[in-house]
Amino acid sequence: METILRPLIVVGGSVLLTLVIGWATDLLLRKADGRHPETPLWGLLRRARVPYQLLLCSALLRGSYVEAQVFPDHRTGVGRTLTLVLIGSAAWTVIRIAAAVVETSYSRYAHAHSQRNPARVRRVRTQVSLIMRVVTAVVGVVAVASMLLTFPAMRAAGASLLASAGLLGIVAGIAAQSTLSNMFAGFQIAFGDMVRMGDTVVVDGEWGTVEEITLTYLTVRTWDERRITMPVSYFTSKPFENWSRGTPQMTGTVFWHLDHTAPLDRMRERLRDLLRECPAWDGRDYNLTVTETTQNTMQVRALVTAKDADDIWTVRVTVREGMIRWLAEEHPYALPRVNTADAALRPSRDGVHRPRRSSDGGGLRRFPEHPTKHL
Repeated sequence: METILRPLIVVGGSVLLTLVIGWATDLLLRKADGRHPETPLWGLLRRARVPYQLLLCSALLRGSYVEAQVFPDHRTGVGRTLTLVLIGSAAWTVIRIAAAVVETSYSRYAHAHSQRNPARVRRVRTQVSLIMRVVTAVVGVVAVASMLLTFPAMRAAGASLLASAGLLGIVAGIAAQSTLSNMFAGFQIAFGDMVRMGDTVVVDGEWGTVEEITLTYLTVRTWDERRITMPVSYFTSKPFENWSRGTPQMTGTVFWHLDHTAPLDRMRERLRDLLRECPAWDGRDYNLTVTETTQNTMQVRALVTAKDADDIWTVRVTVREGMIRWLAEEHPYALPRVNTADAALRPSRDGVHRPRRSSDGGGLRRFPEHPTKHL
């Protein structure tokens, strides 16, 4: 009878005590979260309740399994297994608590500075995400090392491993040169403020937004929802455009190829009206000028401004479409056209009428019937 009751009491008591302590801790965290809505810390700490309960249960069982006299012939194996679970759950709990603290600190900072300095908030977000990855990696390495040291064979091999650490480090450094360079480039990006999560960049001719930054690679989400993944060393060794660097305000251009008779003054007035009707325009500046001419058309350029890269795109397409529609409805003669009047005929010596050629020999001379006739 004792052989049955003892394991039930020890194991069942450990599990029951774990559930009670876990329930009480979760209740306290919920009450603290309700009393302090200004901080998400207590709500985020509740994410650690599963590894916390696993840590409690493994610690209680590790300290009392000898009294339970369960599998006495395998006492060493059971104890080592519980130790491994204890180390793993402890590392898991530490990572969850660290993530809650870091995320709470970032959310407070972002709430206080998101309106005044959004660029600095993106910089802190990048640094926080990389720091959290480093903390996770360090805790994981320490946990794995602690697990390995629980085996006597690994402890015996520790001296030889330390003795050959220098040679192994050199070999590993040569073999993983690209990986190490990417890791150092990741730290340089995080603390050098070169590129941040949420920045609008142009890399290899592709326009997109930085979506994720790790220690080894960076992901850019393009305007058509594609994801471009590239090593972070690219951003420390090659030039790229960062449209979010400094102030996010931007100036954009819109081009039209029009006839020389286009009403430029009326177009300037229409550009002003289009911008006033466009919510994405920030009201800073605009102008319209002729930047180039050819024998058939002239190039007209409009400069517009907006508060960021997304809005400048909206302003440009709105102005381009609105101006083309207005010209087609109100001033169709201003659009590029090809004259289609019949060429004048001149009699030749043999009496056959042939088209009259232009004086420069460049082709048939055409006489438009009306200045607004076009294709």
